[in-house]
Amino acid sequence: MTVLLTASLVFKALAILLLARIAWTDFSTQRISNRDVLLLLCLGFGALQFQALQTHSWLEMGLSAFAGVALFLALFPFWLLRKIGAGDVKLMSVTPFLIGGSSLAVFSVLLLVFAIATAALVRNPFLLPAGIFRHYVQHMDRKGVVPFGVPISAAAICSLALQIYHAIVVATSSGILEQLN
Repeated sequence: MTVLLTASLVFKALAILLLARIAWTDFSTQRISNRDVLLLLCLGFGALQFQALQTHSWLEMGLSAFAGVALFLALFPFWLLRKIGAGDVKLMSVTPFLIGGSSLAVFSVLLLVFAIATAALVRNPFLLPAGIFRHYVQHMDRKGVVPFGVPISAAAICSLALQIYHAIVVATSSGILEQLN
């Protein structure tokens, strides 16, 4: 693998770890810190930079920037109406930088699946195995709080994992790894 591809994959792997932390924090405290969102933006921007340098095309970064701004503008009114949290809006706006513009369709389908699963668990807490989780989810349902950062993070993690897998498969099948040995 080239140095740029390796660096991009390392940034994506670090983003997966940070997304898992964000999902757990949002689930347990209903908060997404600005520091974590900013770090995700830097990791995503760095991975896109490496990819752009490798492919000699800045189109992916342009698509990501456009999608990020569009998502922020589309979700901002929902934050004003208190239908979604500010951390969720910021996380959704940063996500296109993490996954790139070409993977937004995959991310959208995964987000829909994970959001439906989250809504089903919040509405039907008896589906969860442990009593403590049932109590916690019932508490969230009574207060009207749903940790939307969890399905966003899960969809982004799956999208990034698919990208990493695809990059490794392409690198190994193209003979890049054999040339290095």
